[in-house]
Amino acid sequence: MPYYILTCRSLTYAQRAREVLSAAGFRGAVIKTPGAIAASGCGYSVKLLRGRLEDALALLGKQGLGPRKIFLEAADGYREVRP
Repeated sequence: MPYYILTCRSLTYAQRAREVLSAAGFRGAVIKTPGAIAASGCGYSVKLLRGRLEDALALLGKQGLGPRKIFLEAADGYREVRP
């Protein structure tokens, strides 16, 4: 099943983003950013089930927790869907 990977600027931002999304009914988890998409070594991201991406981004934007980049994770790798 494909997922969205929302890269965050720090572990704290990823944890806050997950909490905000979880409170609104989104299912997600904080993960280490996969090496294939990590910009500078390690980082943290929120992994979301594919679905209501626009709603999730609007919610995060209101809280000042917008992701750096957004990738779609699928069986064949990662594809950036938003810079």
